[in-house]
Amino acid sequence: MTLSMVGLILGLILLIILTLKGMNILIAAPLCALILAVTSHIPIIPPLADNSTSFTVSYMTGFASFLQDWFIVFLLGAMFGKVMEASGAADSLAHWIMLTFGSKHAPFAVVLTCAILTYGGVSVFVVAFSVFPMALSLFKDANLPRRFIPAALAFGSITFTMTSAGSVEIQNFQPMQYLGTNQFAGWPVSLVVALFMALMGMWLFHVMIKRAVAKGERFDDREGDPAPKSSNMLPPPFLCFIPLVLVLGSSFYCSVMLDFGRSSLIIALLIGLISSVILYWKRFEHLGNALSIATYSALIAIANTCAVVGFGSVAKLTPAFNDTLAHMTALPGNGLISAAIAISVIVALTGSASGGQAIALPLIAPHYLDAGVDPNALHRVIAITSGGLDSLPHNGYVITTIRAICGETHKTAYLPLGALTVLIPFMGAILAITLFILGM
Repeated sequence: MTLSMVGLILGLILLIILTLKGMNILIAAPLCALILAVTSHIPIIPPLADNSTSFTVSYMTGFASFLQDWFIVFLLGAMFGKVMEASGAADSLAHWIMLTFGSKHAPFAVVLTCAILTYGGVSVFVVAFSVFPMALSLFKDANLPRRFIPAALAFGSITFTMTSAGSVEIQNFQPMQYLGTNQFAGWPVSLVVALFMALMGMWLFHVMIKRAVAKGERFDDREGDPAPKSSNMLPPPFLCFIPLVLVLGSSFYCSVMLDFGRSSLIIALLIGLISSVILYWKRFEHLGNALSIATYSALIAIANTCAVVGFGSVAKLTPAFNDTLAHMTALPGNGLISAAIAISVIVALTGSASGGQAIALPLIAPHYLDAGVDPNALHRVIAITSGGLDSLPHNGYVITTIRAICGETHKTAYLPLGALTVLIPFMGAILAITLFILGM
């Protein structure tokens, strides 16, 4: 094994360990990227580079490039989600769904609530914060182990909704600019795969909870648990669906009918933001303050993603990375299979679906298009596959949901979460590739 490969593996392992121990990703990512640079003999600073790329330039180029491409989307998404939260619209939808299904079907109700909100354009972090109090109440009424709540929130937010055709999450929009597709690429296969993932995931979730209960696990009350909000002061549920429908409708029109590409996402989120402000105007106590908080959240979220993109930008300069990528893209057989493997490795390396796509797509998209791979099939396979190994323990959403929102630990909560957000998308990717090969 070469020194470059040792450095690549060591850098990834250290990145996972440091983030699990709570180190800020803005510190951990460049520190681990420095290990990659040293072990691959990449110059640290420009004066030492002799007209080649240095560590500092490469890291910041990747960091700034992702910021330039996606900050407006992160900002509008965070603001839209915050307006839905501050107005009580997100809580109203969650309350209505959970009342409809009741505590008897608590896991399903939580997953469905997150799925509707996420597919409608609400930020996954806002969804988790909004749904957690009611999820806690439902799990308490059903006397189910609370360590499964992070899995329910994550499964409904970052699996079959995030990467499905029509989704307004950036993981579904990123392939468009490299493949010439739209967000509905491969929609017949996507529909089948999303249904499969949802059903298989809920079955697996039910089995895991049933086994835990059989072993004597029950809900445990904790001091400081948030109480679910009263439904008396919340907007009516039907009113809360309007901004979500407008986001999806405008996204479809701008992308498919007008061919606006990635800009259709900006327009859709802007329409969702404006419509929600108008609809819920009288329900805001401090709208300006809510938008300020959303802006700060957007900066933190995109900075964390930029940090791992910077890590990946240094990684792709290493001989080990390029040798590995060359082997993966040269695998015999169908191009969709090797593309799925390549994406899986890169999103695992970065711990981010969007960050991994930002690094991988410019490198692999031209190769597979030149090889004659159907761009619509490639778009859908890349999107679905990117939502699998990105959910390793060092993923930002995983850490935030388990620790900050739900108050759990990786030791207690990650196994069910990982099973639903890594294993199920992996199975979904296999199904998608099979269906595309069969000509669906």
